[in-house]
Amino acid sequence: MLLLLVNQIINGLGTGAIYALIALGYTMVYGIVRLINFAHGDILMVGSYTSVLLMVNLGVPFPVALVASMLVCVVFGVVIERVAYKPLRGAPRICSLITAIGVSYLLQNSAQLIYSANPRPVPTVFQVAPLAIGKLNISFVTLITVAVAITLMILLTLFVQKSRMGKAMRAVSEDQGAAQLMGINVNVTISVTFAIGCALAGVGAFLYSMAYPLVFPTMGSMPGLKAFIAAVLGGIGVMPGAMLGGFIMGVAESLTKGFISTQLSDAVVYGILIVVLLVKPSGLLGSAVGEKV
Repeated sequence: MLLLLVNQIINGLGTGAIYALIALGYTMVYGIVRLINFAHGDILMVGSYTSVLLMVNLGVPFPVALVASMLVCVVFGVVIERVAYKPLRGAPRICSLITAIGVSYLLQNSAQLIYSANPRPVPTVFQVAPLAIGKLNISFVTLITVAVAITLMILLTLFVQKSRMGKAMRAVSEDQGAAQLMGINVNVTISVTFAIGCALAGVGAFLYSMAYPLVFPTMGSMPGLKAFIAAVLGGIGVMPGAMLGGFIMGVAESLTKGFISTQLSDAVVYGILIVVLLVKPSGLLGSAVGEKV
C-alpha cells in the first residue's frame, strides 16, 4: 500500500508539472491583460502536432522538433493576440472571454479538418530505463518533466523580477495608462507575454506527448481546463501559485485514480477547487485586492 501511494504521488507530480507549465501561461496573460485565454490549451495541441509531424514525417531529431514546436506555438499565440484579442481591449471582459472560446473551437475544428479526428501515435523519444530505488521505479519522463517545469518556473520568475522586459510587464500589469506615459510600449509588452506563455505551452506539449503518446484535435481541452483551475487554485497572477496549483491538481488526480475511482478523478479535483475558493477566494498564494466601485 505504501509503495502504491508513493508511486501515485510521483505519477501525479509528473502530470502536475505539465499542468503547471500550461498554468504559467494562463497566469502571465491574466496578470497583464486580465484575460482568461481559453484557447491556451489548444496551443498545446498545435505544438504536439508540430513535433509529431516533424519527427515522423521529416525524421527531425527531437531537440529540433522541440524548438520548432515552441516557435510555432509562439507564432500562433502572437497572431491570435493581435487578430482576436487586441481589438477588444477596450470592450467588456465578457467579449474577450467569448472570443477566446471561439478561437479554441476554431483551432480544434481546423486541426480536425486538416488531420482528421483519428489519433496519431507519438514516437518514443527517450529510451531510458526507469530509476530504481528499492522496489520503487520512477519513469525517466516523469523525472525530466518535473525538473523542466521547476527550472522554467525559476527562470521565468527571475526574468519577470530582474529583466527590463519583466519590469515592463509588471508595470503594465499595475496600470497600462501610467506605463504608457512612462515610455513603455504596451502592445509589445503584451505580445511578449503571449509569446512566453505560448513557448511554455510548446514545452508542455512536448512533455505531454511523451507521457501520453497520442495526439488528436481535442487533446488540449482537458489539460487546458485543468491548468486554468490550477492557476486559480494557486492564485491566478502568481507564478509560484500556478506551479503549486498544478502539482496539487496532478497529485489529487493521481491519488483519486489509484485509490478511489478513475471516473471520479475530475470530480475530486473540481471539489478541491470549490473548497479552496470558499475558504480563500484569491487562491492559496494569492492576496485579496480591493477595487474601487
